[in-house]
Amino acid sequence: MASLLYRLGKFASHRRWAVLIVWVVLLLAAAGAAFLPDRPPLGESIKIPGTAAQTAIDELSERIPTSGGSTGRMVFAAPEGKKLTDPEYAAAIGTAIDAVSKVPGVEAVVNPLTGQATLAGGIPAPSNPKATPVLAPPSLRVGFATVQLKGQITAIPAEAQASLAEIAGTARASGLQVELSGAAVKQTPAIGSTEGLGVIVALIVLLITFGSMVAAGLPLLTAILGIGIGVSLTTIASSWVEMTSTAPILALMLGLAVGIDYALFIVSRHRKQMAAGMSVNESIGRATGTAGSAVVFAGLTVVIALAALTVVGIPFLSVMGVAAAGTVAIAVLIAITLLPALLSFAGARILGRKGRAALASTVVSDSGARTVVAAEGEDKKRGNRWGALVTKYPIPVLLVGILGLLVMAIPTTKLHLSLPDDGVKSLDATNRKAYDLLADNFGPGFNGPLIITVAVDDAAKGQQALGTVLTDLTAIPDVQNAAVAGASVDKTFYAISVVPQSGPSDSATEDLVHNIRDQAVGWGQATGSRIAVTGQTAVVIDVSEKLAAALPVYLIIVIGLALVLLMLVFRSIVVPIKAALGFLLSIAAAFGSVVAIYQWGWFGLIETPAPIVAFLPILLTGVLFGLAMDYEVFLVSGMRESFVHGGDAKQAVRSGFTHGARVVTAAAIIMTSVFAGFILAPDTIIASIGFALGFGVLIDAFVVRMTLVPAAMTLLGNAAWYLPKWLQKSLPNVDIEGEKLLTILAEDHDASAPEVRVPDVNRGKHAKL
Repeated sequence: MASLLYRLGKFASHRRWAVLIVWVVLLLAAAGAAFLPDRPPLGESIKIPGTAAQTAIDELSERIPTSGGSTGRMVFAAPEGKKLTDPEYAAAIGTAIDAVSKVPGVEAVVNPLTGQATLAGGIPAPSNPKATPVLAPPSLRVGFATVQLKGQITAIPAEAQASLAEIAGTARASGLQVELSGAAVKQTPAIGSTEGLGVIVALIVLLITFGSMVAAGLPLLTAILGIGIGVSLTTIASSWVEMTSTAPILALMLGLAVGIDYALFIVSRHRKQMAAGMSVNESIGRATGTAGSAVVFAGLTVVIALAALTVVGIPFLSVMGVAAAGTVAIAVLIAITLLPALLSFAGARILGRKGRAALASTVVSDSGARTVVAAEGEDKKRGNRWGALVTKYPIPVLLVGILGLLVMAIPTTKLHLSLPDDGVKSLDATNRKAYDLLADNFGPGFNGPLIITVAVDDAAKGQQALGTVLTDLTAIPDVQNAAVAGASVDKTFYAISVVPQSGPSDSATEDLVHNIRDQAVGWGQATGSRIAVTGQTAVVIDVSEKLAAALPVYLIIVIGLALVLLMLVFRSIVVPIKAALGFLLSIAAAFGSVVAIYQWGWFGLIETPAPIVAFLPILLTGVLFGLAMDYEVFLVSGMRESFVHGGDAKQAVRSGFTHGARVVTAAAIIMTSVFAGFILAPDTIIASIGFALGFGVLIDAFVVRMTLVPAAMTLLGNAAWYLPKWLQKSLPNVDIEGEKLLTILAEDHDASAPEVRVPDVNRGKHAKL
């Protein structure tokens, strides 16, 4: 592979304009297609077909069809000591209801004071003798109007939501508190303006690492172009595949992080070769063949880990994984094609002013090259202090590091999974205020009612079954109230609304769902009916449990993948096991930190502690696995090279650490910064993913890979590279660092050319050109 990439790099260097034009055309075409009109909106709901709640809700939609629109709420609250029925407030509510009914897109609105509906255009609906006011007893201070809008929640016109917000503002002038929720509120954008902070930090790190604006700008440029294509293609795919809004954001997050890192590895290798006197085109080819090989393998690892999300059988997670994997694959392709072309455009400017001056004053000769090597040697000596300390005291380092990570992992034992609702929104958000008003005045479970469906074969049995289920439901201590919510035309299917005593994401509500399902078996046998529990809260519970059950299976898949891939790369059975154990420590510590910060609310970093987003653990496992293996390859490959070339095992660890520490440090800081830029995103899902990935990369790179790995390798010594003879013969020799390529180039070099000795960045030795 290294030889192929070497030729590809030189081709891109010589045909730089053609390569650049191809990628720019691809970007324009993808972006243009992504913004075509009439593209379906991205969804917000997360569901897993086949779960009990989803099956029941599908049947409910079929048997008791609705208009297919979306529902919002306008919540009214009178000042303390006052009632909504007071004349001035009643008049203000009536005016607001009439205005809401005339908003384009509103199908109907229910007055909280009477329970009567007003249709679009202000037309009163037929009088309903069973209608009752929707006011919180006994104070009558809080009530809400139900607003029925046309279309799915993601397709509600912004103009309609803006009009509802304006009506709410007008009603507030009367002294009422008026808040909106559900489809009545404009959906919060998944990302905000803070994500650019990570890019700024990345630029600063690149400037410090390279000391050149050109060298620092190229990784950012290629990463931005890559995510432009990747996210555009993901958006195009949404026309045929149902996906949540989180999918393109995850693709953006990962594409930006790995795009910068992969370019960083190649640019760093190219600069070292250029600084030693190698020509631009030759250096581009070799950097692409050597560092590019590692990039391809690293990218392949991430792609496989993300694509493996399809194995767990959860559709929305599969779409997220494939979308992110596609963007990572594009980042790899850009790194080995477009980046070499851009490096050719940059020429010697990739070194910066000081580097070009040093290069110009260096005679391309044996003595001149040694001057450059000496300077690099001093830099490596300074950068190896941490490696020397770790390898000098491996046992204390391992004990402290492992115990520290295990302590950080303790909160994982209390991990509680769910999906976010309005209860975790910002305290200043109108939908959060509406949520709190309803929970405080109608009960915590009012925001997440359960729906019990009762199906019978004979309409004559329907009323009897319905009465039995209602009586038994109201007798359950955790049920606040239960009432009939609807019935099919033929009276063989009923829906019962059950309001729990506890909130939608509370463990008590989850226990209630299981309790009702357990009792439903007996109810069904006694009444000859089929009974199911559904509703959004039950769907969330089922989704969370399905994801939790899939996590161990997925862990086995990715760890097995790690063992096979690393065995191929390092030709050892010990190194892969060590890498997998280190990954488990990283993932456990990352889980623990997420639970402590987001579920327990430690350090007050979030306004409202809540259960962890249900799909975060399995997603974090896949992404962090791929990134962890990246750093493992870049660090340990240098150790292996030094060892196979006759180096002492301990010295090989130090040499390999020196070889990769600086670039891995920069890469980890950049990736952590990019992920951290999403922590302040307005969307809870994106914010928690950004934190988990950022913290996970930080822990894995600096604690596991750059601390525990060299310490463990030092203790293992020669045993780290053990591989049975029978396995040596059967395993293919994967040349990740391009060692064979360098050997071939050295042998094929024109003997009549002036002899130049260039630092071999793979082994820290000299190779004749």
